[in-house]
Amino acid sequence: MEQPIRILIVEDNVIIADDMQSMLEEIGYEIVDNVIVYEQAEEVLKTQHVDLVLIDIILASDKTGIDLGKHIRENYDIPFIFVTSNSDRATVENAKTVKPNGYLVKPFEQQDLYTSIEIALSNFTRSDKSPAAVVNSNEDVPMSNTVLKDSIFVKKQHLYYRIQFSDIRFIKADNVYLEVNTVDKKFLVRSPLKDYLEKLPKNKFYRAHKSYIVNVDHIDAINSKDIMIKDTLIPISKDFKEFIISAMNS
Repeated sequence: MEQPIRILIVEDNVIIADDMQSMLEEIGYEIVDNVIVYEQAEEVLKTQHVDLVLIDIILASDKTGIDLGKHIRENYDIPFIFVTSNSDRATVENAKTVKPNGYLVKPFEQQDLYTSIEIALSNFTRSDKSPAAVVNSNEDVPMSNTVLKDSIFVKKQHLYYRIQFSDIRFIKADNVYLEVNTVDKKFLVRSPLKDYLEKLPKNKFYRAHKSYIVNVDHIDAINSKDIMIKDTLIPISKDFKEFIISAMNS
């Protein structure tokens, strides 16, 4: 099932933090918590599910936002963005050592915040390979899909939604788009079928036909030419038929 992106705000200026929360909720993101110091953020990360963290570099504690960024990079597989008033060379160079997924300079507008989050989510799988970017523009964000351990982000309208792998029934190629069919919705994704298959767990998802990827956990029936998933009849290749019958008999 689709879930809104869950964001943790770490900002010691309460007025700015509340303003950020209002901006984010208006767009459609969910705020997990709004905290002011490293220790509070550490506790939230331990106990709550968080998809992305917005971090002020200067916090009301001995440990800075850069310390928190390092902690996240070493212990959690999630993106984070620095939100700061400091854009001097020394601060940026120091921030880059922990490989943030974005660097947003105050003051900013709602569109700047939205764009920073979209880019961070879009580029997250490449975050360890790319330097941080200073984002303060309205550039278009390409449609992309970011993979976590148990889920993938899929873009729908202006937001990325987190889709559990277990909820994906099958994926159908339709010209330049893929139709991702989940237990309760359909999403259109611009991607080659082969490339999308590489993002999915190899022990669950298989290319059943030149135009289909299927989640084997959702197969309800099979005959010599097709499989049934829910009420959809999906054609299968000879190789997939042999594989699935072999797997069922093992």
